[in-house]
Amino acid sequence: MMENENLEKLFERLQGSFDIEEPAPGHEARFLEKINAAQEGVVQIHPKRRNWWKPLSIAASFLVLCTIGFGLYSGEATTQEKVAEISPEVSKTEFYFANLIEQQVRELESKSSPETEKIIADTMTQLKKLETNYLQLEQDLLNGGNSKLILSAMITNFQTRIDLLQDVLNQIETIQTLKDYNDENITI
Repeated sequence: MMENENLEKLFERLQGSFDIEEPAPGHEARFLEKINAAQEGVVQIHPKRRNWWKPLSIAASFLVLCTIGFGLYSGEATTQEKVAEISPEVSKTEFYFANLIEQQVRELESKSSPETEKIIADTMTQLKKLETNYLQLEQDLLNGGNSKLILSAMITNFQTRIDLLQDVLNQIETIQTLKDYNDENITI
């Protein structure tokens, strides 16, 4: 409470001495002129430096993007493109056999049932092994091996895959026929 009394006494003592008048017109302009005049006489120790990091970072980003784009565009030829350069007939043969194999794999997967599940899984494993062997043959061809022998092995690989798929499809048909026959005997 003592502080409030001291503040009240202070305000009573200072009453009438507060400056409540507005500055004269043009005060702001005169003030700014005085500041500008004072600054002209002051020598700047640190001149304003430009920030070069922003333009440089933009240029660096652009350079990185161009480098990546050029790398992707002019990338090294794939293994299949290299094999096609060595023997154009291989790429045509590969396209034909690959489509035939893909068609038979789709047919095989469409005939999947609980009875044929294991044989289909085993077949897919064998196909992956044959595909791995084929990729190794491609590498051997690129490394400069006996091209006639390797090309023959590549074609044999495709034929082996097709024969495997045909055999499995025939086995599945036999399993389905036996199942249908047994189902007919049970229902009669």
